[in-house]
Amino acid sequence: MLTGEPVGERHPNAGTPPHLVVFTGSGISVESGIKTFRASDGLWEEHPVEQVATPEGFRADPERVLAFYNQRRAQIRRAQPNAAHKALATLEQDGFNVSIITQNIDDLHERAGSRHVLHLHGEILKARSSVDASLRYPVAGDMTLGDLCDKGSQLRPDVVWFGESVPLFEQACELASQADFFLVVGTSLAVMPAASLLSYIGVDAPCALIDPDADALTPPGVLAINTTAGEGVPALVERWRRQRSLALD
Repeated sequence: MLTGEPVGERHPNAGTPPHLVVFTGSGISVESGIKTFRASDGLWEEHPVEQVATPEGFRADPERVLAFYNQRRAQIRRAQPNAAHKALATLEQDGFNVSIITQNIDDLHERAGSRHVLHLHGEILKARSSVDASLRYPVAGDMTLGDLCDKGSQLRPDVVWFGESVPLFEQACELASQADFFLVVGTSLAVMPAASLLSYIGVDAPCALIDPDADALTPPGVLAINTTAGEGVPALVERWRRQRSLALD
């Protein structure tokens, strides 16, 4: 049962739509066919994380890392946005103020139509210099050894690897602090520092987690919605569209 007070009724500026901040993880893209690195099948099973998703792995064997991400990029290009991605985009198109913070490196939110997406862990459809992170380039096909940035260094996938800092984390924290409602979809909240985003939410902002294992994952004070992203997000969005407010009732 969804219970709670309409957020729009608790904020003094009635002319300003409430700000929905959505934090998404791999669970929202699994239903589009994109495997997580924790899955027991798929690409990650054949490639140890330390060899393909760390700076040390790239220095040791850049060709292997580039080939791995070429496979992931091809997989993501074949994938299509699912009902959860589309529902969030529809909510924004209907005039709701929606910001998405995602741990995912795919572009499914954007292809669904969402315009305000912050990629905490980077974007697989971009490359960046291995010596200057500010030099970024779109990736049209595969990446190979010899693809160089304007400074002459090898390009690498524009993703955040294990052991690296998360450059956009402060921006994500600022978004979380502005939320009138904070919705978590498809993440275990186990990966730091992203998991600490909940601590930046205002005390009056309701928070909910949609996940098949929500009861086991949800910290105190967060409403658990035990279902998949593809079922739970469209149902919640449709309720909000009918009510024109961010309510859980």
